[in-house]
Amino acid sequence: MDLANLSAFISVAETGSFSLAAERLHLTQPAVSKRIAALEQQLDERLFDRLGREISLTEAGRALLPRAYQILAVLDDTRRALSNLHTSVSGRLTLATSHHIGLHRLPALLRRFTTAHPQVVLDIRFLDSEVAYEEVLHGRAELAVITLAPETAAPVRAVKVWDDPLDFVAALDHPLARQQTVSLTDVAGHPAVFPGGNTFTHRIVRQLFEAEGLAPNIAMSTNYLETIKMLVSIGLAWSVLPRTMLDEQVRSLPVTRVQLTRELGYIVHTERTLSNAASAFMNLLDAERDTLHAGALGG
Repeated sequence: MDLANLSAFISVAETGSFSLAAERLHLTQPAVSKRIAALEQQLDERLFDRLGREISLTEAGRALLPRAYQILAVLDDTRRALSNLHTSVSGRLTLATSHHIGLHRLPALLRRFTTAHPQVVLDIRFLDSEVAYEEVLHGRAELAVITLAPETAAPVRAVKVWDDPLDFVAALDHPLARQQTVSLTDVAGHPAVFPGGNTFTHRIVRQLFEAEGLAPNIAMSTNYLETIKMLVSIGLAWSVLPRTMLDEQVRSLPVTRVQLTRELGYIVHTERTLSNAASAFMNLLDAERDTLHAGALGG
């Protein structure tokens, strides 16, 4: 079975489009169509139903997709295992991370890593944490540094590196900012801007309200924390932001009986072979975690 044809099949299945798959693979659309046709001929099965511009997997296509992932994953594992026979830390490291972590947590670590291992080519992909999770699960990224899900299931392993305290925030002239104490009920009575409903952070905050029998009044949503901060700063809504982002533009609200935090760290696929480069970056993250833990105990 031709691996290039399998890669084309996976790209079309994931994007739902021959043209988008062609962009991802840096091919022309006819070239992608030719690869799919060759795979269908080889398997003697139709893999996609094409109804106008709509594309969907056939029953055979749905059966093939998980097996296609497995075939490419085994090939990648084999390449990495052979490459690891050399003790040098080199080659390409595909690292997925969220925009927030990439801006606020990783720069110093990346500088140390590239200084120690100049032969590694870093392929950094800035993605929502939930998308990065899928990239690791399907073998498209070796390692992801993300906001960790409340629960992580095998075969993905999650390792916490940082605690990330979250604060309720509002504009300096927002009605909530003028109160001496603020309850969750008070907060629920005002419009909010939240991260998208599919995000781990959204789930953490919503669960806090649901535990009190409340529902936040979500007027807007976006996955970009800097955009949320801007919307809060001009008084359109309150929100919840990492404490590391707070400055004179927004005010932390004294919400009573609430301590909110999320966990940041890395995830890997436990059933796949890691390159020497990925292992070296994990060691750097583990050292960062141990240093922070020792500092907390010392404090």
